[in-house]
Amino acid sequence: MRYYIIAGEASGDLHASNLVAEIKKKDKKAEFRGCGGDKMKTQGVDLLKHYRTMAYMGFVEVAVNLRKVLRNIAQTKKDIMEYQPDAVILVDYPGFNFRIAKFAHEKGFKVFYYISPQVWAWKRRRVRKIKASVDKMLVILPFEEEFYRRYGVDVTYVGNPLLDELAKYGTSNRSIFLRRNSLGEKREIIALLPGSRKQEVKRMLPVMLKMVPRFPDYQFVVAGVSSLDKDLYKGIMGNTDAFYIEDQTYELLQNSSAALVTSGTATLETALLTVPEVVCYKATGFSYRLAKAMIKVKYISLVNLVMDKEVVKELIQGDLNEENLAAELELLLHNSKRQRRLLEDYDELRYRMGNAGASEKAAEAICDALKKR
Repeated sequence: MRYYIIAGEASGDLHASNLVAEIKKKDKKAEFRGCGGDKMKTQGVDLLKHYRTMAYMGFVEVAVNLRKVLRNIAQTKKDIMEYQPDAVILVDYPGFNFRIAKFAHEKGFKVFYYISPQVWAWKRRRVRKIKASVDKMLVILPFEEEFYRRYGVDVTYVGNPLLDELAKYGTSNRSIFLRRNSLGEKREIIALLPGSRKQEVKRMLPVMLKMVPRFPDYQFVVAGVSSLDKDLYKGIMGNTDAFYIEDQTYELLQNSSAALVTSGTATLETALLTVPEVVCYKATGFSYRLAKAMIKVKYISLVNLVMDKEVVKELIQGDLNEENLAAELELLLHNSKRQRRLLEDYDELRYRMGNAGASEKAAEAICDALKKR
């Protein structure tokens, strides 16, 4: 069968590539085309566009590049019609993929949506659009299944692909990790995860780095990503007594005593690796006010959302300042009661998330649905 698959950023490219690999195991004649990144290409997806030419995030950036966004959408629609796939598979990336879902459904293509946009957090009216244009939702957070069922959407919880990645990764060798990155063996590590987008790093890293002189007995390590220019990090770090490493986030977390983490998927990764964390979030004033008016959930971190209570501390906007961050980090490092309660909650979190195998289960759901046509 022919599959058209669309992912619009690095994490989507990773999860889409794993899904493609699993579909190929079940459908030996599978052919793939779509939009995504290098990992999808490695799995044999014939790319119309790389996500680097599509990744516009936030209200302002999308507005400034609206003409390019609309052109990308139009070209993708045209390409789908020419390819005539048996299924269109959409991976997160809602601003783009919602439009493609509506188009594909109207043209009679089977539409699957893997990794739900956070419509449960805001813009819940979009659920009706999903019900009207998506044949099956394949969700990766436990509470999403019940949420979609309330609206009559055909939905299956397949587990979380982060569990697959963590299972593949294994356990880090601490001595090798420390030597490779010129880190000392005597001081414990505090990981700084400022995000994977330029604007996130610019907003989060400066306040995170203010912890360095306040905790001199620890070595602070910034988790960089190669998709961003190293000079961006170095420019912000300046002469700060902190270390920089690149594309080693899991290994860094496995060797850290605590972490300061920008809100997003990384908060869940950090918890699943049982690292005590403080969740940090700060946006532009306009974006924050707009989001606050629209968001319908109590928490911003996936850890707290899955657990439906405050497991990890969230420092948001004005609360994200030097004094608050230092106080929370002190508790994580030196309050044994807080540490014990947090680790117990992490155990419950892992239980609720279930086992690895999300990509395999999603591929099975897609292939089974296509056989029933």
